Amino acid sequence: MEARAGQAVIELLQGDITEQDTEAIVNAANRTLLGGGGVDGAIHRAAGPQLLSECRTLGGCETGDAKITRGYKMKARHVIHTVGPVYHSAGQKAPELLARCYRRSLEVASENNLKSIAFPSISTGAYGYPLREAAPIALKTVADYLNSHEGIQTVRFILFGKEAYEAYEEALKDLLQEKAL
Repeated sequence: MEARAGQAVIELLQGDITEQDTEAIVNAANRTLLGGGGVDGAIHRAAGPQLLSECRTLGGCETGDAKITRGYKMKARHVIHTVGPVYHSAGQKAPELLARCYRRSLEVASENNLKSIAFPSISTGAYGYPLREAAPIALKTVADYLNSHEGIQTVRFILFGKEAYEAYEEALKDLLQEKAL
C-alpha cells in the first residue's frame, strides 16, 4: 500500500529491512549502538563488522535521537540508528519519544541530502510498544514531516510479519480517511 505526503510517497511493505535499496535504512537500536536482537542484530549481521567498529566511535545515542553511519555490505549506503522508548518504562512520554525517533531520523536523512529511507516499526519488538498504538504515531509523524519539508522522495515502512503490516495498513487508511495526508 502507498500514499503521498507532500512531494513524497509513503510505502508499506512486508519484508526484510536489510535487503532494501533505499539510500538509508533505520536501525531500531539500543542506547549503546553496539548491536542487539531483532532489527538491530539483523542490521549488524548484514552490514558486517565494520558497522560495529564505526558505531563504537559514536558514543551511544539517547532515546529519541538518531545518528548516521555507513551501510557497509548492505544495499543501503547509510544506516540511521535511533533509540526508541521502552513502552512500559517511558510511561506518558512514550508517544512523544516514539514520534521523536521518526522525526529525528528524517532530519538526519535531510541533513545528509538523502532522498529515500526505510523504517522498521520502532519499539514494537523487545521494547513492547503495542503495534496498534505505534503505527498511527509513526505514520502521522512521517507524513507531517514530509508535508513541511522537501527533499525526501520515498519513505518505506518495512514491516516484519503480517500482524505488523496489517496494523500499519489500518493506520494509513485511517489517516487517508481523516485527510491527514
